[in-house]
Amino acid sequence: MRKILAMLDYVMLFLAVAGSGVAYAFLEYGGGAFIGATYALFACAPILAFERGYIMPGLSRRISMLPTPAYILSAFAAYAVLVFCGFGLGGTILWATGILPTSWRRAVHVEMQTLVFTLGVCAIIVFVMRVRELLGRDIFIDLILGRYRRPVAEERVFLFVDLVGSTSFAETHGDLRAQEYLGELFSVYAGPVRRHGGVIDDYIGDAAIITWPYHMAIRRAACINCVFDILASIEANRADWLLRFGTVPKLRFAIHGGPVITAEIGVDHHKITYFGDTVNTTARLEMLSKMLGHPVLISADLAHQLLLPKGVKSEYLGEHAVKGRGQTLGVCALSRQASIS
Repeated sequence: MRKILAMLDYVMLFLAVAGSGVAYAFLEYGGGAFIGATYALFACAPILAFERGYIMPGLSRRISMLPTPAYILSAFAAYAVLVFCGFGLGGTILWATGILPTSWRRAVHVEMQTLVFTLGVCAIIVFVMRVRELLGRDIFIDLILGRYRRPVAEERVFLFVDLVGSTSFAETHGDLRAQEYLGELFSVYAGPVRRHGGVIDDYIGDAAIITWPYHMAIRRAACINCVFDILASIEANRADWLLRFGTVPKLRFAIHGGPVITAEIGVDHHKITYFGDTVNTTARLEMLSKMLGHPVLISADLAHQLLLPKGVKSEYLGEHAVKGRGQTLGVCALSRQASIS
């Protein structure tokens, strides 16, 4: 389902770009829908690929780290170059196939008003993409649709991820270096979370909160697979972590699910947030992980509804009192079984 939604994203994106080309062709020339759509796709596609890091990722990353005035100037300069390249390629194809009956020089020429229009369209699309990435895909859509303007009762699963030893790292290396370390670590979460259908709801200090609708979390044990994919990604890049930061991140995980009230809150700054015992219990379960000495804990009620992924074992740790909860909570520890060769 997640792959289908990602494909629909790209389809909608390219339809929007093509539609802008059709509109420009009719407004400027009174026709030529196919030619306008082709030019728009070839001119805008390189910019969108550049923004997503599919082409020249190093340059894209360096530009994004510049101060805002320098970022805007550099980004538009890069966009202009990409528009010329894309426009030239699209014009060459239209000229070579005979669809555009004009000279090659005229086919690849970019007029100033065309350049300004193209950059404007791309700027709007990139802005929307950036806002969506800032909020999260699902949260962005929910805010647009107003799904949670009235509180909604639903069931969700939460995964709390906490970095072990972040305070000592900051004391040793300084706050700026610690923030860079956290930034790299948080970027590791994105792939597994996206792959297993979750949403990163929030970052609190050195911790991240990830959530799923209940049925999506237990389907194919998505929430558990997400945990071990994060750990596998860190382990696969162990040498790089040691080289860059002198340490390999150690994490604690807590997974729990149940009923919550989901609501959109705020006036100037809107946010979708979750209320209820389920969220608080997950946070307490993460604290219990430190006390029990197990890095991955899951509530027994949730664990019993999951089919554990291959190679993952569960150990029941008994009932434990959880602060702020009137009754004890059954707890299980999860671990990856060593492969036998």
